[in-house]
Amino acid sequence: MNFDDRLKRAIQRGVKDKDERTRAEVEEKLSLDQLRTMHSGFRLELSEHVEECMKRLVDHLPGFEYQTVLGEDGWGGRLTRDDIHLVPGKSPESKYSRFEMTVSPFTPTAIVELVTKGTVRNREILNRKNYQKVDDFDVESFREMIDLRVLEFAEQYSKTE
Repeated sequence: MNFDDRLKRAIQRGVKDKDERTRAEVEEKLSLDQLRTMHSGFRLELSEHVEECMKRLVDHLPGFEYQTVLGEDGWGGRLTRDDIHLVPGKSPESKYSRFEMTVSPFTPTAIVELVTKGTVRNREILNRKNYQKVDDFDVESFREMIDLRVLEFAEQYSKTE
């Protein structure tokens, strides 16, 4: 086999390798897009459940205000309440309570992440992150997790009232 034939074969192998790499990249992008779509569906379902649970909590704990959270940090809800603690002979003291649950945006790691933060009367009581891979995601376990976090906050808040 002469040099020109070997050169043509080398070029053909290079083109074939390039085509295979391009095909693999397209397949990877497609699966990443599929994961993004799945994440979006889970995020929507979970953020609606967060909203429902938090609004029900507001019905039982007067003084809290509910806000929808939509942004680059995630989607979900936030409860806020500011109180003034008055003690005779002392200056008034501000006491704030916050409770926030968000589902983080999609990232290439392809996980669904629930971030929970809670503060009762200026004291942090909750700061948790729970996550599962999108392709193994169990919606029911996360719905239960949301329920448990709301119940935990309600109990902790009620202890200090």
